[in-house]
Amino acid sequence: MAYASLYNPFDKFLFDNRTCFLTGETLQSADEQVQVFPLWLMRAYELEDKPFKLLDESICTYKQLKLPCASGVATRLAEVDKQVEAAFTGGFAAAAQLDQLTLFQWVGKLVYGIIFNEIQVGIRQQALSGEDLNFSQVLTQKFRNLHMMLQSMVMPIQFDGAMPFSVVVAEVDNLERTFSYRDEINTLVFSLRMRDFGLIVCLQDNGTNNNYHKAYLDKVIGHRLHPLQFEELCARYFYSAYLFNRLPEYTVLPANDRIYIEPMPLMDMSMKPIFDLWQVKVFGQVLENFWKPWGFTLFEIIKDPEHPMSFLLDQEGRLISDGEIKLPKG
Repeated sequence: MAYASLYNPFDKFLFDNRTCFLTGETLQSADEQVQVFPLWLMRAYELEDKPFKLLDESICTYKQLKLPCASGVATRLAEVDKQVEAAFTGGFAAAAQLDQLTLFQWVGKLVYGIIFNEIQVGIRQQALSGEDLNFSQVLTQKFRNLHMMLQSMVMPIQFDGAMPFSVVVAEVDNLERTFSYRDEINTLVFSLRMRDFGLIVCLQDNGTNNNYHKAYLDKVIGHRLHPLQFEELCARYFYSAYLFNRLPEYTVLPANDRIYIEPMPLMDMSMKPIFDLWQVKVFGQVLENFWKPWGFTLFEIIKDPEHPMSFLLDQEGRLISDGEIKLPKG
């Protein structure tokens, strides 16, 4: 299934329910929709009627989050979803073997689905107020890039050079029925903890967050983590995604019945580091939020600013084993 050119809904800011979100095709019916959160995931964790808070503080339910979608596109999305469902149901061993591009596509569609619904709410609010929609140019470029890459699910797109994302799949000693989901759409970072694994995806960093945290990843991957440890790793990624100070750009080249997407170099003329300076207190605030189930306060976390509290590595840089952590599981 291929389309002549890439679709860009941000050109005319087209986010209605009569146009396929991914290809721009005009839909025949309002019933042509897909769920943002897959049915199997919502049913497995009884999410359908649970509240989901949008950025304007309004509340909807998980099952109310939908995307207008042409039937052919829905079929392709279902194929990707089926692969992910099979892997996630199989647990860590299967999830870790899943193709990273497939994981990126699955996570990207979910996060973009939330973005699409947020934009629709914003458009409705602006219409009611009679003002034009004021949308950040930086966010527009990030979301446009993400949308462009998601079209790899329905178009012959090849990624050249560095992949545009970072993916981490870790084994985690979760409690049964655990479902912990987070996203930050401004920085396009996502985490999910379920079954016996955890997943972190930075959707638009060209792999730089994995490089940034390499010292941790080298010691963490291959070991089973306590949930507290995985949440600390998540906090590190969410904070570094915030510190990431580049706006990635990509060259798009159609050739030989394919579209090639390649990241442009992230270094700029200023030679400024790619990440802003890590600040212990700010990271402590992020970590306090991720550690809420265990009740640690910011004061405890940064009591010694030179050696803030960590359950991942000890002061010698050694991985703290799951068995050394005497805490209730989250």
